[in-house]
Amino acid sequence: MGSDGGVDGDGRRPAFRRVLLKLSGEALMGPLEYGADRDRIAAIATQIKRVVDRGVQVAVVIGGGNIYRGLRGAAEGMDRATGDYMGMLATVLNALALQDALEKLGAVTRVQSAIEISEVAEPYIRRRAMRHLERGRIVIFAAGTGNPFFTTDTAAALRALEIHAEALLMAKNGVQGVYDADPRETPDARFLPEITHRQAIEQDLKVMDSTALSLCMDNSLPIHVFNMDDEVNIDRIVCGERVGTVVAT
Repeated sequence: MGSDGGVDGDGRRPAFRRVLLKLSGEALMGPLEYGADRDRIAAIATQIKRVVDRGVQVAVVIGGGNIYRGLRGAAEGMDRATGDYMGMLATVLNALALQDALEKLGAVTRVQSAIEISEVAEPYIRRRAMRHLERGRIVIFAAGTGNPFFTTDTAAALRALEIHAEALLMAKNGVQGVYDADPRETPDARFLPEITHRQAIEQDLKVMDSTALSLCMDNSLPIHVFNMDDEVNIDRIVCGERVGTVVAT
């Protein structure tokens, strides 16, 4: 296949034309306590490249928790806005690491930052981002929304709506999707294959933060919550398989 045909070597047609993938910073840590693991980043890049090779337009929003975790001591007692700006800079570091891994695979990428750092990233310009996607480039959105008090979950919901993504793919670590309780604390927590945005908010199910969920609900944006540890899950979702939990209106 090529990016023009929309069909990969296995003959499956993608179910989506454009998606936004939300990665936590912790997804990049691998076995490390904090920081970024090179092999883990390479594995994620391979998954994204496989989907792009199907002809799907992919944008990525990435968190910064893996780096911020190492700064937790320094950030204690710090002004919330200052801490949030530190977190935004952490997402830029992660975006550059993912960009490098993708380009080693031959992908064409652009990093767009919500805060101005013109030496390493383009400024976020919605129409330019959409043009990059139309040309088959992977766009990595860094620095969240550019505003303190908003999480990268909210940035993912906002960017997905702005670029007219058909679905928001929410990668989780170590869990298959959404449960009615935290499976790490409640061994008999029940897996939920399908749920509405409103139910997720009312039951406080930790799919993403409530601001992000409300944005998705108000604009009928479906969220696919899945386990990032299975290295074919992104491809399976893009090909229309039911994987993990679907949060829909």
